[in-house]
Amino acid sequence: MPELPEVETVRRGLIPRMVGHRIVKLHQRRRDLRVPLPAKFAQKVEGRTIEAIDRRAKYLLIRLDSGQTLIVHLGMSGRMTLHDARSAAEHPFERHDHVVFELDDGWQVRFNDARRFGLMLLVATDGVANHKAFQGLGPEPLEDAFDGAALAARLKGRKTPIKAALLDQKTLVGVGNIYACEALFLSGISPRRSSHTIQGERADKLVASIKHVLRRSIDDGGSTLRDHVQPGGELGYFQTRFNVYDRFGIVCPTPGCGQTVKRLVQAGRSTFYCARCQR
Repeated sequence: MPELPEVETVRRGLIPRMVGHRIVKLHQRRRDLRVPLPAKFAQKVEGRTIEAIDRRAKYLLIRLDSGQTLIVHLGMSGRMTLHDARSAAEHPFERHDHVVFELDDGWQVRFNDARRFGLMLLVATDGVANHKAFQGLGPEPLEDAFDGAALAARLKGRKTPIKAALLDQKTLVGVGNIYACEALFLSGISPRRSSHTIQGERADKLVASIKHVLRRSIDDGGSTLRDHVQPGGELGYFQTRFNVYDRFGIVCPTPGCGQTVKRLVQAGRSTFYCARCQR
């Protein structure tokens, strides 16, 4: 599933082509994704200008001048790609191009989702913050207000392993399996460590590592392991910088360590770590 850096990469790639432009045509090529698409979808968005594209957790928020916001989740395999409709013959619709937005400058934005776990909802903009999709979500990890003290407060008294806590969207949002493994390695914290022990300097170090990993991945266009591509079709390349994720059996990159990367299963997910460097 795309994590925060992949969704943020998509957001940044769409902004130059979508914001300030009018949707002149919507092609709805099926009735549903994970849930039914909005009723009278084309009628409600055609003719509307896109005012902004924001992000909350792993959701894109496409703000329309009608006072409505299109909430988009990429699901497991979703991607939003840009195409010049003026050369449509060279780029025919693909089988899983389920929703296509035609813009007033001749460009198309296609939502392609082979597994159909994606989501599109149309809601009143002033009601987005209170929408059920966002209830109970934790803070954004890249906001200045999210620091070691904020993380420590959320972990106080919790006995779950820290890796599991980082995947809990109520702790903080957007940090999935890849970036939790990488941040724990950089901070020298074992994924098995009980969450309540992440306090003080240890919490400061973990937050700094989370921010570093997420920002570096965004700069790299995200991690392309299977489905993720940037809107322009480029692949992300943060996967070339992985220290431990999916590196089972490879020698730890820490100079002088000499141990190999271990793998264990936590909450049904593979965790990769160095038993010597992470305590």
